[in-house]
Amino acid sequence: MNISLPEIEEAINYWRLQRPAIGEECALSPEVNALATVYALMIFNQTHQVSLNSIDGMSQQLIAAWRSQVTV
Repeated sequence: MNISLPEIEEAINYWRLQRPAIGEECALSPEVNALATVYALMIFNQTHQVSLNSIDGMSQQLIAAWRSQVTV
């Protein structure tokens, strides 16, 4: 199964609402940071979608949790 760049953006925004940035430095939560890394690599590699099997386990779990919340 793949995930597209717009879907990663949606997942990041979902997790930003669940776990907002904290502190004076506005540090990203671990959840947002993990997905932002996937997003950055997709941008850098000019990839429009990526296989879920090719990303780290934490990001896979975050995407699965996000999909379970947005899927009716």
